[in-house]
Amino acid sequence: MTQVQSFAESVVASIEKVIVGKRESVELAVASLLCQGHLLIEDVPGVGKTMLARSIARSLGCSFSRIQFTPDMLPSDVTGVSIYNQVSKQFEFRAGPVMAQIVLADEINRATPKTQAALLEAMQERQVTVDGVTHPLPEPFMVLATQNPIEYEGTFPLPEAQLDRFLVRLRLGYPSPIDEVDVLARQQHQHPFETLSQVVSLEELMRAQEAVKNVYTDPLVMRYIVDLVNQTRHHPEVYLGASPRGSLSLYRVSQARAAMQGRDFVLPDDVKSLAIPALSHRVILSPAARLRDVTADDVVQEILNSQPVPGGDLTPQA
Repeated sequence: MTQVQSFAESVVASIEKVIVGKRESVELAVASLLCQGHLLIEDVPGVGKTMLARSIARSLGCSFSRIQFTPDMLPSDVTGVSIYNQVSKQFEFRAGPVMAQIVLADEINRATPKTQAALLEAMQERQVTVDGVTHPLPEPFMVLATQNPIEYEGTFPLPEAQLDRFLVRLRLGYPSPIDEVDVLARQQHQHPFETLSQVVSLEELMRAQEAVKNVYTDPLVMRYIVDLVNQTRHHPEVYLGASPRGSLSLYRVSQARAAMQGRDFVLPDDVKSLAIPALSHRVILSPAARLRDVTADDVVQEILNSQPVPGGDLTPQA
């Protein structure tokens, strides 16, 4: 797993030239990339959500596209449209902004449900269908969607089906005063993003993604993952628990974390550290719980505290 570890360290170091003091969040974003998953970034404006997406694309040498979602946006503004060419007398497909390797869906909850749904096929099937014709998306393909958790006026909350498509949800948060001073110093003459260059090849990314799938997970750890997810479905504060896709997401991102640390096997600590990012956005709380200001993070943490952790030798057996 040393190749995955060196790949991750190169990408994380490159992104940290721009995103200061948020190593845990940056590593989570890289882990999502290694799992070929999509990322939901929920935070207030100005903390670096857009810059994180652009830095990932620049570090990988990937094509980048930014979609600013608004209430008047149509699905064709995302996927593309067929236009009749009078010279050739045929319809020609004009690709939309989703036809890029790294796509930033900025303020995704500003768009109507119909437009939000235009991303569903792209995120799950990695293709778009326009006028009955299917167009495959480029490889690699990753959606980083942002939403503001504070301003809900004029927004359309993401439906459960779409939230479930995101591998993990992360929050960057405000930097510490020391890190914020560092941000000011770095941008005295130019933005550090301008100095970023490609640090790994797409071939290295593809190999790392395949290597992550080979990380060993003991059956006891798999059962631990399933038990955690199952507890979300029976918790008294929960209206709708995490789906089997949640189990798979927690399993995959745990494999990625292990590989990023140079291990070829998953530990329960990997699962515990990633349970909240991988599961909390899939948990729908009951109305009574919301009235008491109980959060999904609180519920997942309570389940982690109460669930027995598997022990013994969890390494691959010869």
